[in-house]
Amino acid sequence: MKNHVLLAIIFVLFATALSGQKQYALQSPDGKLKITVSVDKNILYEVNHSGDVLINPSPISMQLLDGRVLGTEAKVSGSKIIRIDQEIASPIYKKAMVKDHYNELSLRFKGNYALIFRAYDDGMAYRFVTDFKTPFIVKNEQVVYHFPSDNKSYFSYVRGNHETIEPQFFNSFENTCEIIPLSQWNKNKLIFLPALVAITDTKKVCLTEADLLNYPGMYLRNTDGTTSLKGVFAPYPKNVENGGHNNLQGIVKSREDFIAKCEGKTLFPWRAMIVAERDADLTNSDMVYKLATPAQNTDYSWIKPGKVAWDWWNDWNVFGVDFKSGVNNDTYKYYIDFASANHIAYVILDEGWAVNLKADLMQVVPEINLKELVDYAATKNVGIILWAGYYAFDRDMERVCSHYSEMGVKGFKVDFMDRDDQLMVDFHARAARMGAKYKLLIDFHGTYKPTGLQRTYPNVINFEGVNGLEQLKWASPDDDQVTYDLMIPFMRMVAGPLDYTQGAMRNASRDNFRSVNSEAMSQGTRCRQLAEYIVFESPLSMMCDNPSNYLQEKECLDFIASVPTTWDNTVAMDGKIGEYVAIARQKGTDWYVGAITDWSARVLELDLSFLGEGVFRAEVFRDGVNAHRVGRDYKKEVVTIPASKKLKISMAPGGGYVMRIFPERSIAN
Repeated sequence: MKNHVLLAIIFVLFATALSGQKQYALQSPDGKLKITVSVDKNILYEVNHSGDVLINPSPISMQLLDGRVLGTEAKVSGSKIIRIDQEIASPIYKKAMVKDHYNELSLRFKGNYALIFRAYDDGMAYRFVTDFKTPFIVKNEQVVYHFPSDNKSYFSYVRGNHETIEPQFFNSFENTCEIIPLSQWNKNKLIFLPALVAITDTKKVCLTEADLLNYPGMYLRNTDGTTSLKGVFAPYPKNVENGGHNNLQGIVKSREDFIAKCEGKTLFPWRAMIVAERDADLTNSDMVYKLATPAQNTDYSWIKPGKVAWDWWNDWNVFGVDFKSGVNNDTYKYYIDFASANHIAYVILDEGWAVNLKADLMQVVPEINLKELVDYAATKNVGIILWAGYYAFDRDMERVCSHYSEMGVKGFKVDFMDRDDQLMVDFHARAARMGAKYKLLIDFHGTYKPTGLQRTYPNVINFEGVNGLEQLKWASPDDDQVTYDLMIPFMRMVAGPLDYTQGAMRNASRDNFRSVNSEAMSQGTRCRQLAEYIVFESPLSMMCDNPSNYLQEKECLDFIASVPTTWDNTVAMDGKIGEYVAIARQKGTDWYVGAITDWSARVLELDLSFLGEGVFRAEVFRDGVNAHRVGRDYKKEVVTIPASKKLKISMAPGGGYVMRIFPERSIAN
């Protein structure tokens, strides 16, 4: 971390007494965003941005099980403001350096607790901090967002039809998006984060949380049909039994009447609000990363992001071979050979390599000789990652990590957590630490949105928490993945990287799509699948289709394999939520541009001025003239970037467009 400017601490001298009330003001560095905190019988905060009210006065408090309430009858014992302007090194991310410029207000209260507020140019956040001498229990936390009007909102309900709230705390954090006014939220349903609210036609705020390490995750709910949203937290599990999918899940049988057990000194999660004056800016937010606890270990050189040849989505359906495909060594050696020949870093052995229903990762099915596979992959410069059900991984975590690390396995894809109560959030942190101890990558599948754990433990390389391409294996013809794809960059991706699992080589138009579990297809065009490797942030990026299909599509295979998964820089070019997006990412001297559209054919003019001076050429994949009928139709060509750095592109319905831009030189180089 390199500090460019760190100004001295400035004590707040402008608290104003109004009939016993004290007010404290904090502005963003550019002066556009203003937070006002009022302290009287209650603590209230409000947020304004360039004359627009984002949040009307809203209460903050925390109720403890012993009867204390932090935030009521509060007495300020001290306050200060600091101003920070620094850059954060971010080696496994969408940019190499993150600008971290904010003003921070600390309010200390009698009773040994504090509230910290931060104001950034692109948003704000606040958190509780306690400095008690003994552990304590949190009964509930009051999080309220009083929006000033009945704004349009974008969000995802917990999937399923539940008559009560409690069953909704067990969910996969996957669903399509709703777009309705705030007052129309279903009061009986929980909303998982991130959620987006339109303040004006162009200005939007994204609500999420950061630095969630040992505390339940937050949901949102509208209980009264107004324009106010309230935070909801899963109660602490009292009794948990293994069960669910193949006995690999933790099923909560009963819960306590509180949400968290805490140490006396606790930093609580940040309640974060990202503010964007244009939709595209949401696609390049760093707020969650900036708010996360920095990594303590400085040597993460062993972490290798990259592509993954993946078996489950394509159902092990290789063809043109002389062995019976399935979960066996011959099939996986074929995947390994494919990965090696195409410079793909990893092969995942998904569910099936460990004996079913035992929840024991030390029991390997007889069809698999794991040591032989790992050794074979090593000779081919390919790493092996193992899928693990949550319960099987957690019950014997250190033994499993020690054993497979010694064998040469490179990481685990851990699945079916499906909760974010305090015990499950703590599991994620423990798994991250254990993985780091044994130099193992961790890919959290079947889990909640990222909250910055990937900064705290950089070996945590990816998260699901997205309604990804896997859904199309069983989707109905009415399911609209194409439109949902245009929600992701503006909502879910604001929280961090995602395990979407793109890369389908069977590509269907809207009328031709059907779900086929064993020979799955995508909605939209081939170029859309290519573009998603650039549009979606994913340091460990799946190639979901089978090697046999890729080998029949060598041009696309070569492009997919060559696209980096971490970047030196990212530029949010253009976009409108639910309609289209265009993002540019840089690696070395080359730039990659990805664009996707909804079911409307679209022409965009891209501004490539970020390239700077010079002559540039680009390798282009664009939708073919018949891509609206036959999704796999595409055209590959080499173009020269105009001197004006303005380039018009066209996309078919459900289409995409990709460019790899080079300084003037032979594309072959």
